Amino acid sequence: MASPSSPGRVAALTIGAIGIVYGDIGTSPLYAMKEVFSEGHGIAATMENVAGVVSLIFWALTLIVSLKYVTLVLRADNRGEGGIMALTALAMSSVTSRSRWHYPVMLMGMVGAGLMYGDGVITPAISVLSAIEGLQVATPVLQPFVLPLTVTILVLLYSLQRKGTGGIGKWFGPVMLVWFMVLAGLGIFNIVRNPDILVALNPWHAVDFLLRNGWLGYLVLGAVVLAVTGAEALYADMGHFGKRPMRLAWFLVAFPALALNYFGQGALLLSNPGAVSNPFYQQVAAWGVLPLVVLSTIATVIASQAAISAAFSITQQAISLGFVPRMRVVYTSDREIGQIYIPLVNWLQLTAVVLAVVGFGSSSALASAYGIAATATMLTTTILTFFVVRYRWKLPLLLCWAATGFFFIFDITLFSATSMKLLSGGWFPLLVSFLMVTIMLTWRKGRELLFENLKKQAIPLADFLESVFISPPQRVEGTGVFFRPEGDGVPHALLHNLVHNKVLHERTVFLTVFDADIPMVPDSERVEVIGLGHECYQVNIHYGFKDERDIPRALRLCEPDGLAFDMMQTSFFISRQTVISRVGGGMALWREAVFAAMYRNARDAADYFQVPTNRVIELGTQVEI
Repeated sequence: MASPSSPGRVAALTIGAIGIVYGDIGTSPLYAMKEVFSEGHGIAATMENVAGVVSLIFWALTLIVSLKYVTLVLRADNRGEGGIMALTALAMSSVTSRSRWHYPVMLMGMVGAGLMYGDGVITPAISVLSAIEGLQVATPVLQPFVLPLTVTILVLLYSLQRKGTGGIGKWFGPVMLVWFMVLAGLGIFNIVRNPDILVALNPWHAVDFLLRNGWLGYLVLGAVVLAVTGAEALYADMGHFGKRPMRLAWFLVAFPALALNYFGQGALLLSNPGAVSNPFYQQVAAWGVLPLVVLSTIATVIASQAAISAAFSITQQAISLGFVPRMRVVYTSDREIGQIYIPLVNWLQLTAVVLAVVGFGSSSALASAYGIAATATMLTTTILTFFVVRYRWKLPLLLCWAATGFFFIFDITLFSATSMKLLSGGWFPLLVSFLMVTIMLTWRKGRELLFENLKKQAIPLADFLESVFISPPQRVEGTGVFFRPEGDGVPHALLHNLVHNKVLHERTVFLTVFDADIPMVPDSERVEVIGLGHECYQVNIHYGFKDERDIPRALRLCEPDGLAFDMMQTSFFISRQTVISRVGGGMALWREAVFAAMYRNARDAADYFQVPTNRVIELGTQVEI
């Protein structure tokens, strides 16, 4: 097997990164330039304006993607993992739970996650729709088929998620490599025909454009940002590919191809200002439009797949961090732990995507919604990165402000520009984010209230065992495993079992699961066995937020500590609480009702922890919050 740093392995990971990481930003040329010169902005395709816009896009790619994400943010990894949830966990652990910054950091992470969900809805919608709109360029007769065909492709894509991407995923990299080669080829062809566009390499043209156009130039920034949408994928996919392959994929393939294509579209507009209606597809002759539509559709499907997979990954991590209820997670690959499928998220996202496609009706209308989601997410990442470099890396405050403040100014400027389109579509991803943050805050607060209530009624375990074995109950064969939350209380399931059955297993195990704020916990640190006397044991199991929860597998790791488990002789006792909301509780009544509904419909604990169903005994109790 090749080592992770071997040339062959790095090459394979680099090609994989081209397909998965850069699919979203790689399809931005389909709509970015078109939106900049849309009628709503009122920017004429003159030499000065075209050079200014291309310069803005080129330097946005350079400063935001190359400098901010590839150079700075990729360094803020959580044991090799990236993404908004990994960054949130890292920032929360950096400021500690006692800090006044802990709750604001957690809230910021939730907002970022909510925005990623909104972005995950817009990405498939605008990407596939913009590709299919190429049919209108080929012939206006096909215009009525654009929306139905887009919805059909998206429904098929989401319907295939349950099968996983293992079979076709290996083609993503090579296909996107072809896509980037086509982008570069089209760009070079048009640049050669009108090399005057190369003056846009000078950043002064970007500054001059903003100064000359004033308010209109400021509004255009909201469309320019479409060229950098998908930059968050760089960070989110760090754990899958590693920093070096991602940097190689960007600097050797994605960045040059994107820059060449944007310069090529600019050169086309200098030669033919009438091409502003769709500069991407008008880069080719009439005979080449349909083949380009086919390739564009394939590329946008790959970009959409990356957004869908990201939603699954974020949800899995949010579950592990206690931000959302347990859901059914299906592992679609025996070899790749990152390949998962979450049915509820899949169908909810499809519903939202179809509503976005039908409701907005065009990629131009969706562009307003897309920009605000992307810039808000980038702003969130910058703020969280500050807490990491300040409190985790312990860098001087002035240096921290300098490192993140530079990008904060860029992000806040771009966000404010896109927020001008709040009423024309920007509200959509913000609404998705608001709903998700409300759900996450309600779930987290509800769990806190639930555990506080249980803690009030808790009996210290040491005192309980001491009193029980003064006059011990009858011991029966086998092992009884009682799930026990963090704290010092006796599991309610054990109390109910003693009251009703008046017996105790000959070997009793108290099992507590700890969720760490790191991606993965090595097997050597997975379990901890503590003897309590009288054949009673406390077993602590530690999981990272990307670890698969598999209790039987974890229990096998107890054997070196002299605690072996025979599943056919082991019974798992789980307490199931029925939550009852009450007036004057810890939350508003509607939030308590929402939490009770989520708690009632959350994935069963035994299923979540992969405990054999025929070995589970559930004992219920009612808890008011």
